[in-house]
Amino acid sequence: MNTMTLKEIQSKLLLWEAADNPLAPLTSSQREAILDLETLLHDDEELEDKALEANNSKSDVPELNTVYDFLDFYNSLSEENAKANDGPYEAYYKQLEDRRNECVSLTDEIAATLSNLNKLTQEYYLVSDKTNALHTMSEQLLADQTKLSSIGDEVKQRLHYFTQVEHLSQRLNSPTMSVNSDTFFNVLSKIDECLSYMRANSNFKEAHTYTVKYRHLQSRAMSLIRSYVNHILNQATEQVLSPEEPDGETVDMAYAVYFGKFQAVGPKLRMVISEVEKRAESNEDYAHLLSDIQREYASRRQKVAGGPTAGALAVAGEQARDHCAMLRSACSLLALALRDECALYEHFFSSTSQALEDYLQSLSTGLYESLRPHIIHINHLETLAELCVILKVEVIEEQVNTDPALQALATVARALLQDTQERLVFRAHVHLRADVLHYKPAPGDLAYPDKLEMMEQIAQSLQDQTLRRSDSRNSVTSDMSSVSEAIERRPQASPADLHGMWYPGVRRTLAALSRLYRCLEKRVFQGLAQEAISLCVQSVSNAANQISALKTSVDGQLFQIKHLLILREQIAPFQVDFVIKETSLDFSNMKNAAYGLIQRPRQIFSMNANNTLLEFLLEGTPMVKEHLLDSRKEVDRQLKNCCEMFIKDATEVMAGPLIVFIEKVQSFPLADQLKSQPWASPSQIAVAVQEAQKRIKSTLAPLQRSMQLYLANKETEFILFRPIRNNVVGYFVQLEQILTNSGYTYDDIVIVACPTPEQVSVFISSASLISNNEPVLPYGKKKPTSMIRKPSVTRIPEKADKPADITNQDQ
Repeated sequence: MNTMTLKEIQSKLLLWEAADNPLAPLTSSQREAILDLETLLHDDEELEDKALEANNSKSDVPELNTVYDFLDFYNSLSEENAKANDGPYEAYYKQLEDRRNECVSLTDEIAATLSNLNKLTQEYYLVSDKTNALHTMSEQLLADQTKLSSIGDEVKQRLHYFTQVEHLSQRLNSPTMSVNSDTFFNVLSKIDECLSYMRANSNFKEAHTYTVKYRHLQSRAMSLIRSYVNHILNQATEQVLSPEEPDGETVDMAYAVYFGKFQAVGPKLRMVISEVEKRAESNEDYAHLLSDIQREYASRRQKVAGGPTAGALAVAGEQARDHCAMLRSACSLLALALRDECALYEHFFSSTSQALEDYLQSLSTGLYESLRPHIIHINHLETLAELCVILKVEVIEEQVNTDPALQALATVARALLQDTQERLVFRAHVHLRADVLHYKPAPGDLAYPDKLEMMEQIAQSLQDQTLRRSDSRNSVTSDMSSVSEAIERRPQASPADLHGMWYPGVRRTLAALSRLYRCLEKRVFQGLAQEAISLCVQSVSNAANQISALKTSVDGQLFQIKHLLILREQIAPFQVDFVIKETSLDFSNMKNAAYGLIQRPRQIFSMNANNTLLEFLLEGTPMVKEHLLDSRKEVDRQLKNCCEMFIKDATEVMAGPLIVFIEKVQSFPLADQLKSQPWASPSQIAVAVQEAQKRIKSTLAPLQRSMQLYLANKETEFILFRPIRNNVVGYFVQLEQILTNSGYTYDDIVIVACPTPEQVSVFISSASLISNNEPVLPYGKKKPTSMIRKPSVTRIPEKADKPADITNQDQ
């Protein structure tokens, strides 16, 4: 470090309290403290000066003549002054020397005490070591004693399992030993304990020999248990099968005989069987014993109740009025027997067994054997469908699924349900083939539209009677309200919409589907429904052809359209896909390969790559193809074709002359020479136009009347009539274009008098209005003497909420 000079230090000190930027500024309290210190120092200096003056005045100063005298005086004065100042220190020094001497003496005493303590410590350690050694030896002796004692106890305990053989054998062979007692099962528990010990310590000497002995004792005990249980069960069986029982038994007596005897011996066997069940959970030998007891019990119950139950089921089947009552009574009887058997079984055992299931299954087999011969000979679809519903809903869902004791009945019920469904499917196939596809309609089935008119007359007469009654009872004002209310309350049903008016093939098909839908599985129902709808469409088509031959083609087509609409509407609520997959073999590759083999016979045995025989084997394999058949699409396609045919025929009926002329014009090659042809003269064309107008006027009203009678739906009638009107207007438009483009003059066009499209539309609308305001006969029918009133028009439902319930309409 650089040493600072005195001036620098002084300059720094001066800067401590500089007015500007001081290095160490003092607070007001510090300044006051400094001032107080200065005052005290000034007072002390004054006191010292006064004391010094007093001393000087009191002291006797000797005369100092020489320097030596002064020096002696100065030395003495210095010594006196020093002694005067060092007095307190000398006193304190003396005191310190006394304390030091005391400490030295105390230190000597402590050293002597420590020496004594060291001697005592050594002696203590010596005594302690000897004492610890004695304690260690004592503990070791105690440990050895305890170990030897435990070894002795363990040897004694192990020998206990070897010495119990004779004792247990004597107790087990005692004539007073009863199986149904706690003593017996205590002995059995001891045998099990000893046997388990021998198996766990198989490395002990003679352990195998004693294992054999204890196994023999255990087998002896099990034999006693088995003999006791069999004896009790045999007694109960003999009591039930005793010939002393009366022949004419009531239900209560039968229950007392077949179940009460066994229930009475339940307490005797319950404790024995429960002990066996406890041991069977962890011991395989006792599990086999329990299984044997359960089989013996099941065999006794089979001997006692098997025959009577089968006989009761047979009697119930013979006494039933019909098949449904027979099924219900037989199932109820078997369910009661199964519940009673399970309740009786619970008096003996705490858990189910395979022997019980086999026994209950054997009882249920009697139901299957007694009912199946009746089911496979039923031909009526309604009976088979009701049997399926009974088995599926009443038996399986309502009884079996809610009661675990009826699982055996569930197996038999499912087997019967499958047989009933198979029979139902077979009879449905036969019914559809015989009563739908090959059905020969009676004259009344094809009496269209006569039966529709008759139903209209009946409906109109009923309405008139209702109006007359209301008119006779009420005033004029109330009459109008009552009539309107009666009309509103009256069901607006068209004659064509009544189930009884449907064609029998359609009615039977929908009735069969409504029955099968609740009884069959979805996959089976889809395939059967697809076939049923296909046969129904074919049956309707055949009936339509017969109606067309008997009446007119319009009646046949409207009949087919109406029933296809009914069929499409009624199958809509079924929540299934009417689609099935068919597999077929395609032999086209084999055919091509065979042609190649015939065309190249020389290359059959060729060794190169062009061997025709090898190509035939490789390429001639038939291919498997899959086809999807959709019944709904088939109905829609058939309906579309029928509607198109009806539109075409109706158009030809009204615009036939124009169609013939236009077809001739289209086949004529020279358009500029058309006018020169005799059949294309203006007068001939005018005749065709007039004939078309006459036909429109004469046939439009009967056509719309027939559509109204068959379809009875304004929207459907409009949809079907609109293309007919457009076609008729279109032919007039084509005729007008031919006249314009083929060189006909204005005078020729005037002679032809072809109406414009607007005029044709107005003409058709006017004819339609006339048909709606005047009573008109259906198409192709002559007018009778009595006019038929116009029926009320109702609309066919576009979509049904559920399948129609028409199961009882096929009468």
